[in-house]
Amino acid sequence: MSERTTPPKTVLLRRGEVHSPADPFATAMVVEHGQVAWVGSEGAADAFADGVDEVIDLDGALVTPAFTDAHIHATATGLALTGLDLSAARDLGQALGLVREFAAARPHDRVLLGHGWDAARWPGGRPPTRAELDEATGGRPLYLSRIDVHSAVVSTALLDMTPQLGPVDGPLTADAHHAVRAAALAAVTPGQRDEAQRAALAHAASLGIGSVHECGGPEISSEDDFTGLLRLAADEPGPRVVGYWAERDVDKARELGAAGAAGDLFVDGALGSHTACLHEPYADAGHTGTAYLDAADVAAHVVACTEAGLQAGFHAIGDAAVTAVVEGVRAAADKVGLARVRAARHRVEHAEMLTPETVAAFAELGLTASVQPAFDALWGGEDGMYAQRLGADRARALNPFAALLRAGVPLALGSDSPVTPLDPWGTVRAAAFHRTPEHRVSVRAAFTAHTRGGWRAIGRDDAGVLVPGAPADYAVWRTGELVVQAPDDRVARWSTDPRSGTPGLPDLTPGTDLPVCLRTVVGGRTVFVRPGE
Repeated sequence: MSERTTPPKTVLLRRGEVHSPADPFATAMVVEHGQVAWVGSEGAADAFADGVDEVIDLDGALVTPAFTDAHIHATATGLALTGLDLSAARDLGQALGLVREFAAARPHDRVLLGHGWDAARWPGGRPPTRAELDEATGGRPLYLSRIDVHSAVVSTALLDMTPQLGPVDGPLTADAHHAVRAAALAAVTPGQRDEAQRAALAHAASLGIGSVHECGGPEISSEDDFTGLLRLAADEPGPRVVGYWAERDVDKARELGAAGAAGDLFVDGALGSHTACLHEPYADAGHTGTAYLDAADVAAHVVACTEAGLQAGFHAIGDAAVTAVVEGVRAAADKVGLARVRAARHRVEHAEMLTPETVAAFAELGLTASVQPAFDALWGGEDGMYAQRLGADRARALNPFAALLRAGVPLALGSDSPVTPLDPWGTVRAAAFHRTPEHRVSVRAAFTAHTRGGWRAIGRDDAGVLVPGAPADYAVWRTGELVVQAPDDRVARWSTDPRSGTPGLPDLTPGTDLPVCLRTVVGGRTVFVRPGE
């Protein structure tokens, strides 16, 4: 039998800290048949020691549910891990130098691929010109996506592969960007794609991520890319992959094995690329962005998905885009019934520019907000990109996680990798220490949204938590003292009292070291062990 079909071992973990609502003081856990069988105290663990296949001495380590990253692009993540990453470039000159070095090191690549430049953070704020890229690559085809993946700069040789565009210069957005991206990705060989997907999933496992939600689609990746990833995840041990296919074709989504015709089904673009759709013009541009779908389009898609028993979902960042989603979903509810729409747990990806009215509508319609707290950490604040694009007042309203939770809107946390890196504890920290204090949530709430919330977003309420009967998806961490952190000091003091029975979590105060993953287990099978452990 293969490792995938061999029954997982029965394991006793003991002498640690087990984060479980079943027993807030648990120090041990038994896993059997790929599920959590028991959690409890060290003294009671003795009764299980002789009846298991393996005993793991935790030596004080913390055991938590494995994280779910609710929005990634696996192949692009892997290509960034194995290819040219410009996210650390401090200025234009350094970025061009990195392009030059990468081109020299990859003489046989049909197309050079890179990601992560952000001219908004460079002195002068200017992206590279086509002539500069031609010089840096020696005239070879080059595709460089901006950090938000909603625009790109390319070399002349890549433009020659998309002759319908003509000799354009500057960052490409919307349909022009989709055309050059398709040409670039078409040059990626099956071997490169497989290598990238394996690299992405292995990296996720090394960070304690047990599940990812892949957001594919015809404007993002190919059908072969999408089905290849799902097949890889099904055939080999590693993180679970739930696939979403962003196309208004319910039959195609079902045919490809997707959980929904959802994910990055674009209602608009991104703020950094001036393509998020706004009610009022950008502060640094004389327009309101780009609308790809309107409320009628949204309504038709939600009706089709609801009637087919699939999730619908939309990429919506700007306030006008979010309004279109809310109006469309409400129109769909009027047609097929609110109860059916709520039961389907349709999703909105990113959902950054919200108002009290749209937050209330999310709660009314049962929409899940699939959000990326690292966006605020990277682009928020008085001097950040959001403030440049929107002005300080509008920027302060972005990513209101506390308001969403108060309204009862389900949250699922993710990275949108490679837009921001896979970094689950950093994501929890970013939500708990939001740059705008009134939007902060407790570490516990953010952790729940990044573990159980991802499972609930796919319709599973029995997972993402370490209780008997739940899937044995967990991670083991080396970390410091466990604490309870909440925006309200009174809540934090009460929760720290042993009488509250609130299990602690690592101290995520900015500047402190994040926990280190020692082991990741999915369905009772170990998919990562840190070397030397």
